[in-house]
Amino acid sequence: MNTAVIGLGSNISPQKNIKAAQDILSKEFNVLAESKFTKTKPVGPIKQPDFLNGAVLISTDLNQQKLKSKLAKIEKKLGRTSLTHHFGPRTIDLDILIFNGRVVEDDFYERDFVRKSVLELLPDLKY
Repeated sequence: MNTAVIGLGSNISPQKNIKAAQDILSKEFNVLAESKFTKTKPVGPIKQPDFLNGAVLISTDLNQQKLKSKLAKIEKKLGRTSLTHHFGPRTIDLDILIFNGRVVEDDFYERDFVRKSVLELLPDLKY
């Protein structure tokens, strides 16, 4: 069994879309814990609403690549399109941050709110 920390973020109807993502994740995976969710300013040049961000710790029998693919399907189901600007508004953003105790997303090092969410779930993480 594998463990992963999945980052969740939304700035389009964030309460509704985060809740919908949490519901789907809890049906698809064994959710072991959830961080607090915080409001953050958007990154990048596009003027847009603030984001709601947090993370969940899950266990899964999927490997990292299959998990990434599954998360992309969930994003699509919740209205995210591939036409979205990299730093633009989004209904939902689901990223694997940690996989089996290893940091796999650079945002962990670059964004304080991501690191705080992860360390809330995995306080003994070595990075």
